[in-house]
Amino acid sequence: MKMKYLKDVTTLAFHAERCVGCGLCAEVCPHGVFHVESGKAQVVDKDLCMECGACKMNCPEEAIEVNAGVGCAVAIIMSWITGKEPSCGCSDDGGCC
Repeated sequence: MKMKYLKDVTTLAFHAERCVGCGLCAEVCPHGVFHVESGKAQVVDKDLCMECGACKMNCPEEAIEVNAGVGCAVAIIMSWITGKEPSCGCSDDGGCC
C-alpha cells in the first residue's frame, strides 16, 4: 500500500550529482521513494516520504538530506504506536495537519 502524506511538505532533498548508484536508498526506503535507473537513484515521488531517515543513514555519498523525526509523518507513526490521535502542532486545533 502506498501512503502519501501532504503534498510538498517533506524535508527530503536529493543531490543527484553526488549519487553513485549503489541503490541502498531504494533498498531501505519503506515507501518506495527511490528507484535506481541507468546507474543513478531517482526520486519516484517525494510525497511518499515519511521522513524516517533510513535513506540518509545508508547513503555512503551523503546525497540525501532529510530531517528525520519531524513533522506530520512522525506524528502519524507515533499515533499508530500509541493508539492516540496524531498531533504535530501544525494545525489551528492542535491536531495533525
